[in-house]
Amino acid sequence: MKTTLLGIQHLLAMYAGAVLVPLIVGGAIGLSPKQLTYLVSVDILMCGVATLLQIMTNRYFGIGLPVVLGCTFTAVGPMIAIGTKFGLSDIYGSVIASGVIIVLISGFFGKLVKFFPPVVTGSVVTIIGITLIPVAINNMGGGEGAADFGSLTNIFLSFGTLALIVLVYRFSTGFIRAIAILIGLVGGTVAAMFMGVVDFSAVTEASVFHVAQPFFIATPTFHWQPILIMTIVAMVSLVESTGVYFALGDICEKDIKSKDLEKGYRSEGLASVIGGIFNAFPYTTFSQNVGLIQMSGVKSRKVLVITAGMLIGLGFMPKVAALATVIPYAVLGGAMVAMFGMVVSQGIKMLSTVVKSQDNAMIIACSVGIGLGVSVVPELFAKLPVSIQLLTSNGIVAGSIMAITLNIIFNMLPKRKRKEAVVLTEQEA
Repeated sequence: MKTTLLGIQHLLAMYAGAVLVPLIVGGAIGLSPKQLTYLVSVDILMCGVATLLQIMTNRYFGIGLPVVLGCTFTAVGPMIAIGTKFGLSDIYGSVIASGVIIVLISGFFGKLVKFFPPVVTGSVVTIIGITLIPVAINNMGGGEGAADFGSLTNIFLSFGTLALIVLVYRFSTGFIRAIAILIGLVGGTVAAMFMGVVDFSAVTEASVFHVAQPFFIATPTFHWQPILIMTIVAMVSLVESTGVYFALGDICEKDIKSKDLEKGYRSEGLASVIGGIFNAFPYTTFSQNVGLIQMSGVKSRKVLVITAGMLIGLGFMPKVAALATVIPYAVLGGAMVAMFGMVVSQGIKMLSTVVKSQDNAMIIACSVGIGLGVSVVPELFAKLPVSIQLLTSNGIVAGSIMAITLNIIFNMLPKRKRKEAVVLTEQEA
């Protein structure tokens, strides 16, 4: 019984994050209520499958630690950009292809990690969080293009939800604090019910039981630009996951070796491939559940196996998934501000250890500046060929490329060569 209760605790801690991703992406690309219900249910199901892939270890796959996997918010902005520019089918094509690439490079990704130090990953995570904020603000108003955009009802619901999340987070501790977002979503939706703005038709129309089907929403198509974008996102996620692996290894007193990392990377890649096939998402390690393990002191993988089983079971129940789709956009918007703001906060936290260096300060300044600037004014590259505009007009990709390039220039080139280059420049002048 205790193990089951601990499993439910982990489920609740990650549920809001797991449900928000399909709601945000599906809403942004205009899915129908039926498609959105399927997207939420299959995402919950795939979270369970991906978690099992990582917990259960063998010769080739699985880190063998008590982890929970879900879709990272790092992928939300890029997926919306790909869906808007290329279409839904290219989202799934890029998810599958990037997963295959991660599986293939898992053996030597440790060597590539040097291209993703904290100054790069911190800059990328910060850019992603900043570029997602407009999505949250639009939803606070009722959703982009809504007839009642900015109405007093939407303003009350969005700021009321945000206020509830902040109050719960401020005046609670432990598990309650960990599910502040979930409490805010439930509270905001209940308030919306009393205001008569919640539509339960999606719940009544949803079937009681449904089996996930490959390519239910769209058949994947493959173009190199979306694949490149999603592969960059996947690599950044792997770097974040590496930190979680070592944190859990320390908690569980397990020495994490390079072979363990390889198996962990392969599992994340395989989870993304399966997710793409079933029209879900790329999956990565959820860090919020690490805090629960540390708080409870229970390190057994059995607890997370139960959590994964619950997720898989819920994934076969569309009515449960449909409940998430009735959350009004304004309520979602209030929660998104907190969630996306935490992404920005995490990026800043990652950068705080490296910003003292003047070289790193320049890397951060240019990469975040370009990332935010291009997101606000994507027309800057309108004159370039259409085939490369998705790369140049996507702030996340532009900022990532800038961060990686400048890190190579400032931190990886030999100092002596850099001095020679400065002398040569002065002579030319």
